[in-house]
Amino acid sequence: MTAPQVIDETPKARLREQRGWYFYDWANSVFYTTIISVFLGPYLIPVAKAAACGKDFPGMPVDACVADFDRLATGELGFVDVLGLDIRPAAYFGLVMTVSVLVQIVALPVVGALADHTGRKKELLGGFAYVGALATMGLYFVEGDRYLLGGVLFTVANLSYGASVVVYDSFLPQISTPDERDRVSSRGWAIGYLGGGLLLALNLALYLGRDSFGVSEGMAVRISMMSAGMWWAIFTVVPLLALRNRPVPAHETTALRSVGGSFRQLGRTIAELRRYPRTLLFLVAYLVYNDGVQTVIGNSAAYASEALKLSKDVQISAILMVQFVAFGGALLLGALAARYGTKRTILASLVLWTAIVVVAVFLEEGAAAQFYAMGFGIAIVLGGTQALSRSLFSQVIPRGKEAEYFSLLQISDKGSAFLGSLTITLALQFSNSYRIAIVSLVVFFVLGFGLLVAVNVPRAIREAGNEVPERI
Repeated sequence: MTAPQVIDETPKARLREQRGWYFYDWANSVFYTTIISVFLGPYLIPVAKAAACGKDFPGMPVDACVADFDRLATGELGFVDVLGLDIRPAAYFGLVMTVSVLVQIVALPVVGALADHTGRKKELLGGFAYVGALATMGLYFVEGDRYLLGGVLFTVANLSYGASVVVYDSFLPQISTPDERDRVSSRGWAIGYLGGGLLLALNLALYLGRDSFGVSEGMAVRISMMSAGMWWAIFTVVPLLALRNRPVPAHETTALRSVGGSFRQLGRTIAELRRYPRTLLFLVAYLVYNDGVQTVIGNSAAYASEALKLSKDVQISAILMVQFVAFGGALLLGALAARYGTKRTILASLVLWTAIVVVAVFLEEGAAAQFYAMGFGIAIVLGGTQALSRSLFSQVIPRGKEAEYFSLLQISDKGSAFLGSLTITLALQFSNSYRIAIVSLVVFFVLGFGLLVAVNVPRAIREAGNEVPERI
């Protein structure tokens, strides 16, 4: 019989792991900023249009067909085939995104159960990270009419991204004490914004200056997407060298060797939530207010374009500004949480979110300075709201099941986007006004505020069997 593994949990050892842990935020954030937020959607849709042009307008030059596609695509023309379904190219990226989210909702709880009960978190983190990074690098080969390749690679990359984040987040309670949790989570989130913003700035420099570099628009986008995968792969080495697996009971490592066992454990975890009603209430509160956060971010560019009539240059520069200001914002809210408590700081951030969406209604058309000011306000609260929510959630979940519960947090993060998108869609349908659509999101912050107020956090922490920190 081998002696049980002893993990050095001294402050010095924890600090070493924490510093390595931060770098996975630095590594993976480029996938969200460069791939999802900026480049892939606007690139993949024309690729799908090129495929439709080759099928329905074979005698016409592809570039001319794509440029005039909306006029040409009438009746039964202008569709691409996706598993036997006729899909409009404009809807293709949305379909791919939806499928990738649905796959995550099914897969992430299984990932969480495997991570907790095999004791192989570091190996799983590395495996998912490198599958995602390689799939992202593969986007370089999406050109011409290879829209299906782009869809498959993005689905694999997005699933791997979500799975790796579940495992990554589950390290947080293991590498930090309850009183260190807010600081560690906020620093990780802040460093992620810095890394994502830095690579995005380099990629936008290439894209905007592509003529001087002698590359085409498509090649600039493909290089940018490949660089995100390379960045993700290179910097993942740092956390893999620093993080350490924790031992789990012997029966746990054998009970869940199969995917079927992981599904059984998922069922037990969901049933077990009834024993932690305050943890469940926090999860619902997070689902509601985070839906507001994600919907504001997801619709900011459309709001700038449709309601304020601002140029792409203003939108791109605002995205960059948000990345770098959010670095300081996450650290600022982390410091405020250390002084005033995590719950109070999150509640204050929700008040600011409410003010931001109300003020957005009154921004003047063409007023770039006002849009930048709104973006600055968003950046201050953006990272801090999410980082502190992550650290607070880590306090109210039972020890030894961190990845399982963080998979539920990720699912609520992914699945909640439906509610905000539906609200925006209905508001636009009935009002035809992006100003009214944006202000309709107030309900998410107000309701989320009320639900979070109702959570007795110290009691939730004690019910989960954890130590209540000095300030919460």
